[in-house]
Amino acid sequence: MASHKQQTLIQAIKEDHREINDYYDQFVQASGNPDAQERWARQLTWEVARHAVGEEIVVYPLMEKCLGKEGVELADKDRADHTTVKKQLYELESLTPGSEGHANLLQSIITTLRKHIEDEEKNDLPKLESAIGEDGSVEAASKFMRTKQFVPTRAHPSAPDKPPFETFAGFLAAPLDKLKDAFSKFPTEEMKSKVK
Repeated sequence: MASHKQQTLIQAIKEDHREINDYYDQFVQASGNPDAQERWARQLTWEVARHAVGEEIVVYPLMEKCLGKEGVELADKDRADHTTVKKQLYELESLTPGSEGHANLLQSIITTLRKHIEDEEKNDLPKLESAIGEDGSVEAASKFMRTKQFVPTRAHPSAPDKPPFETFAGFLAAPLDKLKDAFSKFPTEEMKSKVK
């Protein structure tokens, strides 16, 4: 098994998926506490935005390259899922944390995400890992994790979702997102430590 430093692509993506689910669970547990819900919703949005763009820049082009026509179909379906979630996350930012509308929309988002996650983990990623082998998977995981450090941290549903335009748009949006993040509420380190 690859070490944490050399994790495979499926391990890196599953780790993100687990964190996304954990953040939603924390949001639900914070019911009645709008401040905590706002923090967990922001953390979830932040992770989903980075994760989605990382997949769109690294994983989906690799699927298209290595899995042929099936890879193109899988990547197109996954991009469509991402677009749906990005639109919902963008709408979520206009709603008040703690409100019924905010909670209902976030529940709809996580329902969509969980179906997407299941499809990726059971179908798409095993096929891709089989095609690229362990060394290719470790290399792809490294690129995926590195890419997440430079991409937008908020949903941009109107941005292109295929390289090279997606990459360019992401790099333009990222600094503004990071500026907004500086003035946003996120879970404290103490709150996060209770999740781990």
